[in-house]
Amino acid sequence: MNRILENEVLAEKINRYVIEAPKIAQRRKAGQFVIIRIDERGERIPLTIADADPEQGTITLIVQAVGKTTTQMTLLKPGDYLLDVVGPLGAPTHIERFGTAVVVGGGIGIAPAHPIAQALKAAGNTVITILGARSKNLLILEEEMRRTSDEVIVCTDDGSYGMKGLVTHALADLIARRGKPDFVFAVGPVPMMKYVSLLTKEHGIPTMVSLNPIMIDGTGMCGGCRVTVGGEMRFACVDGPDFDGHQVDFDELMKRQAFYKEQERIAFERMLERCRAEGLLQADPS
Repeated sequence: MNRILENEVLAEKINRYVIEAPKIAQRRKAGQFVIIRIDERGERIPLTIADADPEQGTITLIVQAVGKTTTQMTLLKPGDYLLDVVGPLGAPTHIERFGTAVVVGGGIGIAPAHPIAQALKAAGNTVITILGARSKNLLILEEEMRRTSDEVIVCTDDGSYGMKGLVTHALADLIARRGKPDFVFAVGPVPMMKYVSLLTKEHGIPTMVSLNPIMIDGTGMCGGCRVTVGGEMRFACVDGPDFDGHQVDFDELMKRQAFYKEQERIAFERMLERCRAEGLLQADPS
């Protein structure tokens, strides 16, 4: 069992958790993740390690409440425990001195983009970060990204903060202003990664994306996280989660992500009913 030390609200439905996990904190690298289970009745879900403190023996998870388990996590308090925290899992992000590297983080994808930006900077790269959110109140980790980047560009869909527009608009402007970067890393919603990859392919810029498909065991045994990359089937949990964005079949991935929407809805509603009956919810999080 792993004790929760902090549970902080960063933005609407987005919480930051600091969790005791000393062995994971010592071994994790950028791009890796854990699979957690809240209790014996809980599902297993993958969560990227947003940060770690080997000296304190802690890892940081940033989680958006979008379903049953992630909403249950918001109810946990410092001192509570997670039944399972397994990791670090997945292949670390390939980091080298590329030159100028652009990190594109969209929405909750800013959290896994953070350790990638840290590692790129530590490797001697010029790091330019593009952060995207629907509105200012949903933007996370701006200050943390500024501390590890040479330049940060913020854009919001509604124009409430930074430039108005999508991350692809900001990336296109950056290319026009500074020329082609040497590498692009994109982490965020699947459609966002798809269109970033289409843009960089047009300009011939190598691009890596971090995928988070349906995942169960994290060891390649269940096959739930399979994705098509370069016409071949790969498993995100062991072959990824990072893949060449120009080779990913994003349309297939989006269809697979929607396979269990109805089951997810039913599980979420049952969880809400149980929490209301136990007096754990003061308001409907949906």
